[in-house]
Amino acid sequence: MNALEIRGLTKRRGDFALQGLDLTLPAGCIMGLIGENGAGKSTTIRLILNGLRRDGGTIAVYGKDNRAMTALDREDIGVVLDEGCFPETLTAPQVGRVMAATYRRWEQDTFDAYCRRFALPEKTAFKDYSRGMKMKLTIAVALSHQAQLLVLDEATAGLDPIVRDEILELFNEFTRDETHSVLISSHILSDLEKLCDYIAFLHQGRLLFCEEKDALLEQYGIFNDTAEQAEALMPEAIVSMETTPYGGVRALVRRELAPVGFQLEKPTIEDIILALVKGEKQ
Repeated sequence: MNALEIRGLTKRRGDFALQGLDLTLPAGCIMGLIGENGAGKSTTIRLILNGLRRDGGTIAVYGKDNRAMTALDREDIGVVLDEGCFPETLTAPQVGRVMAATYRRWEQDTFDAYCRRFALPEKTAFKDYSRGMKMKLTIAVALSHQAQLLVLDEATAGLDPIVRDEILELFNEFTRDETHSVLISSHILSDLEKLCDYIAFLHQGRLLFCEEKDALLEQYGIFNDTAEQAEALMPEAIVSMETTPYGGVRALVRRELAPVGFQLEKPTIEDIILALVKGEKQ
């Protein structure tokens, strides 16, 4: 069963429009949702969480329409937004007691274990936490009510590399259970390239692609050589091309359309995203 299925999703908010979004996140996988500011990532996440009313389309979480989910069904989703939202004066143990009264599937032992693992102080108020500590407490809560799907909106933004790496490893551990899945939006593309099985790219409210990461990286190559060498490429093989400071050219190329034996470097996800956006503008 798929963890998340979105079909024909539309939403207009002022001048912005999410246009016919189609996404499928298989169970047991991690999907990175990427795009520039204003591309529609947070709008999509709010629609999944039923925090916004959609104009059209469908959203199913483990086969259930998200608008028809019961309170108990909603405990299948663990949510981590870019800022923790607990009362500022509460300590971690107090947050645990509030959550125990909120979630029917709350697992206090699991929460306590994450708090120890994250070295969260027992007597420090939430308002005095660092950003990393706030994220860790929010993640501890999200993982302590038997959630199957984690939905994370910029959860690693602003964190130092050591804390980010620790949190990314935790998400990998979570999906070792094949019923568990993660949808994560982030501007840190290197994190997503390391973590994700699938990449979905939103640009100005449109989904430019949603593909397996490894397959996506195999589709393209980076050409980095002279303009004369580039003339061997068919125009349709070139996604975007720019002149380098040394008079050469750098281009993102579709491998299947490049001449046999043509030398291409392996791209990163960032290479592909930037080239696709530039290609649209050219």
